[in-house]
Amino acid sequence: MRRSEFDRAVDDEFGPQGRVLVDDLILPPWQMTAREVLETGEPPRAVWLALCAEADVPDARRHGVGRREPKR
Repeated sequence: MRRSEFDRAVDDEFGPQGRVLVDDLILPPWQMTAREVLETGEPPRAVWLALCAEADVPDARRHGVGRREPKR
C-alpha cells in the first residue's frame, strides 16, 4: 500500500472524520497517532491495519482498499 492509497482508504472508510482519526487517534502498537507513525517511515499498510483494528472496521473492509479502479 502506498501513502496515496492509505489516504484514499481513510477517506473512503471514514469520510470527513478520517483526517481527525489520523491526527488524533493513538494507535496502541506505537503509542502515537497514525500521522506520527507514518512520519517515522512505518509502512502505510501496517498503519492502515492498526487504524482499522482500533476503529473496529470489519475485516472485509480492511484489505484491498485504497486502489483506484483500473483504467479501461
